[in-house]
Amino acid sequence: MIWKEIKNLKPTDFKRLTGVTPIIFLHLVEAVNDYEAKTRKRGRTGRKSHLITEDKLLMTLMYLREYRTMFHIGVAYGLSESNVCRTIKFIEQALISHPSLHLPGKRVLTESEHLFEVILIDVAETPIERPKKNNVNITQVKRKDIL
Repeated sequence: MIWKEIKNLKPTDFKRLTGVTPIIFLHLVEAVNDYEAKTRKRGRTGRKSHLITEDKLLMTLMYLREYRTMFHIGVAYGLSESNVCRTIKFIEQALISHPSLHLPGKRVLTESEHLFEVILIDVAETPIERPKKNNVNITQVKRKDIL
């Protein structure tokens, strides 16, 4: 999934593919570019990345939305697994630190006059059958070879 291929999709198809609308996607790109400008003040050193910000963000959305491994994403983009990990961590940090993307804290929600009711269900737990301990199942063998 490369930005050049999906930027001309209809908004409904774009949201089905990435999980966000094109307007929100462009807002996220601006947030990443702002963070990059703030954190990397001096000239860039090292090799220049062949991915643009949109592709890096798509890579992160692919990782978060589809639960693909970093190895598979790296093969799709022609990168190493460690480079994919580094890029995803950078994009996540950029999105977390942007002020317009913050959710209100617990104190703000409790002080407001709105009543929130949240129900969380964890469906991942499954009971495990364990054998019961009793003397019938334990075989006791005398060892004759012990001195």
